[in-house]
Order: sequence, then C-alpha cells, then structure tokens
Amino acid sequence: MSTIEPDLPLIARGKVRELYDLGDALLMVASDRISTYDAVHPNPIPGKGAVLTGLSAYWFEQTADLVPNHVISYTERVPDALRGRAVVVRKLEMLPVECVVRGYITGSGWSDYKKTGTVSGIELPAGLQESEQLPEPIYTPSTKATEGHDLPIDFEGTVEAIGDRDLAERVRTASIELYSAAAKMARERGVILADTKFEFGLDADGTLIIGDEVLTPDSSRYWPADVYEVGHGQPSFDKQYVRDWAAGSGWDKAPPAPAIPDDIVAGTRARYIEAYETITGQPFSAWLERTGASA
Repeated sequence: MSTIEPDLPLIARGKVRELYDLGDALLMVASDRISTYDAVHPNPIPGKGAVLTGLSAYWFEQTADLVPNHVISYTERVPDALRGRAVVVRKLEMLPVECVVRGYITGSGWSDYKKTGTVSGIELPAGLQESEQLPEPIYTPSTKATEGHDLPIDFEGTVEAIGDRDLAERVRTASIELYSAAAKMARERGVILADTKFEFGLDADGTLIIGDEVLTPDSSRYWPADVYEVGHGQPSFDKQYVRDWAAGSGWDKAPPAPAIPDDIVAGTRARYIEAYETITGQPFSAWLERTGASA
C-alpha cells in the first residue's frame, strides 16, 4: 500500500508523507513508513497511514471551533487506492516553526530541565520529577528542519522565524488552546496527552489555519492514564515501541535503518490501532468504512 503513487505532480516527499498538486488544492498522503532516529526503516507498519489520517480527522473535527483547519475532503478527488490515508487539503503558506506544547515534563524537555531548570527559556518550578504535570502548559517551539533534527527555540525565536510578533503571539495562543482542549478530551478517554506539536499556515486572506497532521501518535506523546506514575518514563501509544527495539538492536542509528522484525511490526500496528480506538471511542474499521478504504 505504501508504494502506490498517484499520477499527479509530486510537490514534496517526507519521511512519512507525500504532497501532490491538484491545482487548486493538495493531496496529502500518509504512508505506512516508519522512521526512528531520522532514518526510514525498509518495511512499513500496515495501516499506520490510515491511523494517522483518521486520528487527524477526528481531532480536526473536534477542534474546528477553536482554529480552522486545512481539510477539504477525505473522499472527493481521493484515488480509490489511497482512501483512508489521504486527504484533499487547502493550499497554505506554512509557517517555518514547529509549535510544540508541553503539559508534562518528559523527553527532551526533561533533559533540558535537569540541566538548566528551564525549557525553551521558560523557567519552571524547582523539584519537578520526570513525567510530572506542569502547573500550566508551556509553548516550546522548534525550527522546522528540512534535513536532520529540529532545533529548540524560544518564543523570540518564533517571532524572528515568522517575522511578525502579533502573528507569533496568535500562534502561541492557538497552540496552547488546542493542546488544552485536546488534553481534556483525551483524559476523559483515559489517555494523557503529555505533549504535542502543531503546524500552522496562512490562507490567501491571512487567516491562521492548522495543517499537516494533528494530535497523532507520531506528533504527540500519549500515555495510558491508568498506569501513569510520576518519577520515571511512561509507556506510550506512539512509536517508542519501535524506537526501543531500534536502540537495543545494535544498529548505530546511521542510515540505512534495519528491517523491523515481524513481531515488532505487529506490536507497533496494534499500538497505533489501540491509540485510534481509545482516543476516538470508535473501532478503526469505522474510519475505513467512512472513507471507503480497504481493510
């Protein structure tokens, strides 16, 4: 499924997604590819692209009253072979920042906090433990690297990258509002949204629009609330399962990435589908049926 390419002009190909030109719109396709340490593994995770697209659809619909999004259709003008993992979207002028919001201290934020007591220039209370909830969500943006790793920046870095302080403030406010709303809804499903990243663009009228993917296991850390415990790392619904395998496989983390064993592929697929079904409260098959996708 991941190798199917429509007969359309290719605009961009990333580690997971392709963008095709439809003239007045774009076709965004989420593949089943998976990457760790910035290298794409040769074998895919079946159904992963549909999970990412379906979860984004759910969250775009849940948050449409907060920030408008780029979605036009999941079925019209979508080739049959790409149903379920493709979406027709509006063309936007994308902003050159990754808009990260953290509600819990973990990952690179935890590493920075241990060293400096701050994250992205924001001073945090002393004595926080790993995975502890922050007093309030914080905006910790990063660069949007075309190659290699994104680099953390502070709010002033957002202003510099965008070139407009008012717009940067709107982006920060929208990011925190989206995170806060989604975190509340996820918690009602028994899931903790620890952190996430958003990407925004402007339409022809200058309206701020959220694009790309939103609140998926690839762009967010989701933890099961029933086993959450402060003081250490948490089990998650994201690709950490593959990352943990890769870290212990003997691979030196330099391309090319090794093939993923069948049991790890199956376990990863199960985790992605579990994330979809837990967060949405719907069977994954319902998304496939809605879009006319094959199972």
